[in-house]
Amino acid sequence: MSLKRLFAKKPIALIQAESAQGELKRSLTATNLISLGIGCIIGAGIFVMTGTAAAQYAGPAIVLSFLLAGLSCAFAAMCYGELSAMLPVSGSAYSYAYASLGEIFAWVMGWLLLLEYGIAGSTVAVAWSGYVVSFLANLHIVIPPQWTVATNLPVTLADGTMVKGIFNVPAFLAIVGVTSLLVVGVKESANFNNVIVVVKVLVVLLFIGIGVFYVNPANWHPFIPDYVPEMKNAAGETHAFGGWTGILHGASIVFFAYVGFEAVSTAAQEAKNPQRDIPIGIIGSLGVCTVLYILVSLVLTGIVKYSTLDNPAPIATAVDAIGLPWLAYVVKIGAICGLSSVMLVLMYGQTRIFYTMAKDGLLPRAFSTVHSRFKTPWINTLVVGAVSGVVAGMTPIDDLGDLVNLGTLMAFTIICFTVLYLRIKEPQLARPFQVPYPKVTPLLGMAFCGLLIASLWKTFIMLIPYFVLGFIIYFVYGQHNSRLRKEGTAIAKDVLMSPAAH
Repeated sequence: MSLKRLFAKKPIALIQAESAQGELKRSLTATNLISLGIGCIIGAGIFVMTGTAAAQYAGPAIVLSFLLAGLSCAFAAMCYGELSAMLPVSGSAYSYAYASLGEIFAWVMGWLLLLEYGIAGSTVAVAWSGYVVSFLANLHIVIPPQWTVATNLPVTLADGTMVKGIFNVPAFLAIVGVTSLLVVGVKESANFNNVIVVVKVLVVLLFIGIGVFYVNPANWHPFIPDYVPEMKNAAGETHAFGGWTGILHGASIVFFAYVGFEAVSTAAQEAKNPQRDIPIGIIGSLGVCTVLYILVSLVLTGIVKYSTLDNPAPIATAVDAIGLPWLAYVVKIGAICGLSSVMLVLMYGQTRIFYTMAKDGLLPRAFSTVHSRFKTPWINTLVVGAVSGVVAGMTPIDDLGDLVNLGTLMAFTIICFTVLYLRIKEPQLARPFQVPYPKVTPLLGMAFCGLLIASLWKTFIMLIPYFVLGFIIYFVYGQHNSRLRKEGTAIAKDVLMSPAAH
């Protein structure tokens, strides 16, 4: 097999023509897309990981960590905006890589997005389970602990005895519910998501609006804690704390809070006016969430000392400190709603990427089968739901966040490079949305993502088996069934000459 075949590119004109012929129903507006983005962004990151990042790494300077992570995302968001307007297809970054860098890079990108969306969806389901269990406990409804944690995970019962987890049933049921919605239809799912987004944004604003009156400025001092080269967390692991090293590592942790804005681009084939609305959805949702995150982190670390926030529900900890029980209930409901919509958007994005990869022959054809009534890739959705549900039920949340962040940062780096590459190689292409300072912005995006990747170098070791599996699947199945490789010219002629392409 020649290297040339591995780097075969899918013509941009062909991708655009396939988009025009799409079977998926175009029903999403710019408002739906911004809501979709906010629905995916505001979730596990702000409700769960903010406390860990503040307590273990950055202290009150977690605000700067959010700014750094947000800046990294801003450069990538503009690059996504240019590519999504130019190539309005469901495959998102996978399709962009296929058009510019070649098939092997497209597969790598698709495999990275599986890590981002698939594992992230399971991670969020586990976080959702934690908030639901806590909320039900407030109502004196107790689920046996061994059915609320991952398989074999030690858990202490009320009487002090230790048992091992069997299966996280609430997390599994959450995935089942989201999967059912996605099978029924994207419009119905979007309407459900719009309601949830309104609820959780109102809850976040309520926390900010009430919490600001309970802020003790003394909790912000020192704003940037002194650097400590060796500090142990609850698990006994040693890491650096404070200073700019802590801020940087904190940024790599809270980066999870921004994961999902690019999921808007996976909805391109179901957007009414993708060239205009997709960039609006990506950049708009990222901007709204960045402002909310900065305000939440300021209020959170102002209400209580950052060292008390190292738990799965940091915002609930702050609300309890305020002493308003009703607000604690509202916040937990908001967190549950927020995490629900995140699962919805993550799984939506994953199914649409698999749909596009299957259309290209890199995955089995069943993944591109569209339901005759609902017009959704239903087999694909059921498979993704089943796998995500089992992973959520059996896997602990530890380390999953770092894996998701690393995979996402690597994908963002490739996206920024793709914009720069196409600017040089294909300057004549129509770009409905253009990145400002096109020779500088992508480089800055790559640099900021690289900076955060460097702080996660240990996680690379955990990714090696994952990438080995991905390459095995590609070389055993994908390369032999690639439509571009098998039918190449015939596909292009058939698609480009069809009436829908003109």
